[in-house]
Amino acid sequence: MAYTSQIPRLRGSLLIDCFVQQSKENLMSQRAVIVIDIQNEYFPDGKLPLVGIVHAAANAARVIQTARARGDAVIHVQHEMQESHPSIFAPNTRGVEINPIVQPLEREALVVKHYPNAFRDTDLKQRLDAGGVKEVVIVGAMSHMCIDATSRAAADYG
Repeated sequence: MAYTSQIPRLRGSLLIDCFVQQSKENLMSQRAVIVIDIQNEYFPDGKLPLVGIVHAAANAARVIQTARARGDAVIHVQHEMQESHPSIFAPNTRGVEINPIVQPLEREALVVKHYPNAFRDTDLKQRLDAGGVKEVVIVGAMSHMCIDATSRAAADYG
């Protein structure tokens, strides 16, 4: 496998990352876009607003739109805290919801995670394997946590 990474910087501390894992043997292999944690909590009216999140979400929406047009799988990942009274990403709150800019379609998978790595204790890998996915593009927030952890896990899985 050949690995390439594109990490364009946006305003402020927010990054939108794309990690692409590409097979040399089959460049036409099935691709999935994994959209991580673009949730209301990170937007200006949320409890953990990120600089540049609206612009980053708009960029992610363009990636999603292109993937949908190509027939690529789009998998949304939503972070929920597991503690009894979380201050952020609390289940069943507006903050935990996926932001409308990148709203999943009914046919698109939604994976709920509780750790930075979207593969840990979820069915993400099984979904990718079942779809025959050989290449992933990862977009979302936050680069130094969930994007990094998920990208590393994807590379480990090959």
